[in-house]
Amino acid sequence: MARVPYLDPSDLDPADRDLLARPIALYRAMANSPNALRAIDGIAKFIRFKSGLDARLRELAILQVGWLTRSPYEWSHHVKIGQDFGATEDDIRAIPEETAGRATKLEPLARLVLQGAREMTVDMAMSDATYAALERALGREHLIDLVTTIAFYNGVVRLLATLQIDVEPEYERYLRDHPLPA
Repeated sequence: MARVPYLDPSDLDPADRDLLARPIALYRAMANSPNALRAIDGIAKFIRFKSGLDARLRELAILQVGWLTRSPYEWSHHVKIGQDFGATEDDIRAIPEETAGRATKLEPLARLVLQGAREMTVDMAMSDATYAALERALGREHLIDLVTTIAFYNGVVRLLATLQIDVEPEYERYLRDHPLPA
């Protein structure tokens, strides 16, 4: 049960009702502070719609963060979003294998993106070697977009956990299909 009420558009000032155009539980909770929601929505929209980073690679990085942090909300939402942006069942099933250090059929760049996401999530920063390899593969701008994405979603999972945001019923099937470890 969330620590704050889930708001509906009718609970907000008319000028803020647009914030719930996407009425997911996270946004409905964050609407308790419209300015904070507007701020996180701005970077979320940049990541999803304006970044030049390959969408599948972006989603794999976000999924890696969700897996490592055992965030049911993040994981379930981005299993679906990842599929919408080109991540396959094999890609999603590779996340736990790559995390455990086992070989997968992912291409080297995807594996490197996952490694970078793991390092930033567990060690707080990418190693020099991972950073350099990703910069060679992606270029500086797209690497900054990747780092921004990983950092942002490491923040989001902390919001989700602290506010105790519930997974919406329509996303629960993604947890059944791709369960997080206990």
